[in-house]
Amino acid sequence: MVSPSIEALWAERPFIALLLRALHVPARDREDLLQTVLLGAWEAIQARRYRPDPRRHPRHALRAWLHGIAWHQVSHHRESAYVRRVVLRGAPLALDGQAHVEIEGELFARAALREVAALPGGHREVLLAATGPLSLVAWARARGMNPNSAASRLRRARRALAERLASPTRLPFGEGVVR
Repeated sequence: MVSPSIEALWAERPFIALLLRALHVPARDREDLLQTVLLGAWEAIQARRYRPDPRRHPRHALRAWLHGIAWHQVSHHRESAYVRRVVLRGAPLALDGQAHVEIEGELFARAALREVAALPGGHREVLLAATGPLSLVAWARARGMNPNSAASRLRRARRALAERLASPTRLPFGEGVVR
């Protein structure tokens, strides 16, 4: 019997992420639980507690085993005092007059920024230019570019970002979370 490598375990991140979503883990806790499942699985493999049925396909056996670990970790997570008793309040150190920012919103924003960072350099540059102080036309002219070309590049960059964010293999926090 051959134990799975760390690379094989690491390759199952999207599967585990989908499991956590299917098990109704709150979005804010998925990244932590994903890491807990991976760490627990790796420690079990190291301790030789991974003993799959030799008649099953290796990947199917690994996924079934990871499903059990994920289910176990989720049940422990739900029963923890932290999850049952903590009531989240607004940011305690927020300045007067500042709007309260939801924690999940911050996590989604960070994930979106990770997705922007994962885009090719040209896409990142035009997306950031569109949010900058200069108009897109001024930005294009400063680079000796036709403004229509800049607008086309911006449309392609926005489409690429939307595809990355809408990909079914990605979590709501972006794949940067599980990469």
